[in-house]
Amino acid sequence: MCGILALLGCSDDSQAKRVRVLELSRRLKHRGPDWSGLYQHGDCYLAHQRLAIIDPASGDQPLFNEDKSIVVTVNGEIYNHEDLRKRLPNHEFRTGSDCDVIAHLYEEYGESFIDMLDGMFSFVLLDTRDNSFIVARDAIGITSLYIGWSLDGSIWVSSELKGLNDDCEHFESFPPGHLYSSREGGLRRWYNPPWFSEAIPSTPYDPLVLRRAFENAVIKRLMTDVPFGVLLSGGLDSSLVASITARHLAGTKAATQWGTQLHSFCVGLEGSPDLKAAKEVADYLGTVHHEFHFTVQDGIDAIEDVIYHIETYDVTTIRASTPMFLMARKIKSLGVKMVISGEGSDEIFGGYLYFHKAPNKEEFHQETCRKIKALHQYDCLRANKSTSAWGLEARVPFLDKEFINVAMDIDPQWKMIKRDEGRIEKWGLRKAFDDEESPYLPKHILYRQKEQFSDGVGYSWIDGLKAHAALHVTDKMMLNAAHIFPQNTPTTKEAYYYRTIFERFFPQNSARLSVPGGASIACSTAKAVEWDAAWSNNLDPSGRAALGVHLSAYDKQVPSVSPGISEILDDVHLKMEVSTP
Repeated sequence: MCGILALLGCSDDSQAKRVRVLELSRRLKHRGPDWSGLYQHGDCYLAHQRLAIIDPASGDQPLFNEDKSIVVTVNGEIYNHEDLRKRLPNHEFRTGSDCDVIAHLYEEYGESFIDMLDGMFSFVLLDTRDNSFIVARDAIGITSLYIGWSLDGSIWVSSELKGLNDDCEHFESFPPGHLYSSREGGLRRWYNPPWFSEAIPSTPYDPLVLRRAFENAVIKRLMTDVPFGVLLSGGLDSSLVASITARHLAGTKAATQWGTQLHSFCVGLEGSPDLKAAKEVADYLGTVHHEFHFTVQDGIDAIEDVIYHIETYDVTTIRASTPMFLMARKIKSLGVKMVISGEGSDEIFGGYLYFHKAPNKEEFHQETCRKIKALHQYDCLRANKSTSAWGLEARVPFLDKEFINVAMDIDPQWKMIKRDEGRIEKWGLRKAFDDEESPYLPKHILYRQKEQFSDGVGYSWIDGLKAHAALHVTDKMMLNAAHIFPQNTPTTKEAYYYRTIFERFFPQNSARLSVPGGASIACSTAKAVEWDAAWSNNLDPSGRAALGVHLSAYDKQVPSVSPGISEILDDVHLKMEVSTP
């Protein structure tokens, strides 16, 4: 992932302003440690911090059309760039970068070209002929992007909050699937798939159609000029990504450059469910497997860095981001710059355990739509920023536009969880890859119960976080929480602890408003909490809060912080261990 920063229409083209833009752009250097670029045209500045994945030698940004009248700074990957180049026979490209097509597409098609892009992206394009500009973000919000407004009338755009929060009067998350046009003076949604209306689809379930769609989504993400691997937790989603990648790697350009043996990566507390399952899947697939261990203390020590990088105080996001943040650092140290991951499946197929309580197919489908629309605030934010903190790119094939269209067009009756018929969560996805003649995965992995990442890395991780927060947040502090934090008031000591850290880094009101709130059970939306009256007394984003569903659910009679604080915090080893079988 790269880092982009744009300052548009600031009425100040002084050297001091250029120095300020450079200073703010450097706050994003972790996202793109390979090269920096800055283009200035009058009172408009486009800055870029590059992570070189495609054409590392010549793809530095900002990028231009032939006469340099169109300038673009981009964060992302355009997987269909070779096909798009064929549609531009009269254009000359300066680089082999996948993002080089954007300026030329704009020349040919104007602002209507964005839906032609197949990939993940955030970009700012400046047309110097009339000083107009457009800003756009990918369909689901896989890449992070913020927009802000300054008192001088200027507009700021940044990959992260930290690039603009100190210089804008107001800022907010740039909505996914949207375009900002200076000519029109506002936002409009360019991504308009059939599922967005939340109308109930009726297409019959076809496992082979679903399988082909997902295989295609994975295969197109093997486009790379640098070493890569897969994140492998041993759960269904990451295991399918690894299996398909291993099957199709041979014969790709990546294989000719880096070899045909796939590398896989997993992180967890010693003895955690994910480590065991991931090792079994890696052995089955024959990957070169890298297993990273961390301790509860390692994670606690990293919390401040994690919150600074992921820019949220959402509890479940911080819980899951911390192990991913630690793992990303280890992966980058091995020389790997890109990984393929399994985010998005649970939102599309209703994989979270609370979906067991969906009262009917209509509610089930509408909840999946709500979850997909909110991904940019949760799992996409986590995957993007936890890895980008160390200059590592994460690609997510489940959020492929074409695959989402196929999966979300299935009659949700086929996604419903029916235990009496042997249909567990994500049954349709599991069935699509249940191939007796050429198995993708061992049966017990294919049908392993859903584990949220923050649970699967080791149950004592969450318990340890709660215990640590209890040491630092008093009952008296909680009594005053609503006065201190009237917006999204923390209701637990863990949430209060994270909020105080966030406010130190990002004290502006716009920053706190950029984080979503509301009741949640096992990662549900607030609407889905209504499915079970008992849930309102057990609100926690952990999958183990799904009482009566998770095989290791919290005991109703036992506090969730167990074992005791001293046992958790004393029983740690202070060094991260790494083993590569």
